[in-house]
Amino acid sequence: MTTPSSMTRQSAESLAVAALGFLAERPDVLGRFLAVTGIGPGEIRRAAAEPEFLGGVLDYIMGDEALLIEFSRFAEVKPAVVGRARTILSGRAFERDTP
Repeated sequence: MTTPSSMTRQSAESLAVAALGFLAERPDVLGRFLAVTGIGPGEIRRAAAEPEFLGGVLDYIMGDEALLIEFSRFAEVKPAVVGRARTILSGRAFERDTP
């Protein structure tokens, strides 16, 4: 089972590809995703090769709590794993808020 601390770039990309497949199985959700990103249906396959795009897929899912929970159940991971994968794909380091 993948945990946030055991997430690798490869497992993050695999999770994001699974997320894209999850969206594709829900035409209404996929339509909203395409509208928000401005990407056309014919461009998805090419875009999916880019880590930044895959990070954007996870961003989209994380922006809707109900969708995040549904995807987490589908992928059999905790929502925190989705967040960690997004952080890895975005290339940004995670920093906790400190007082």
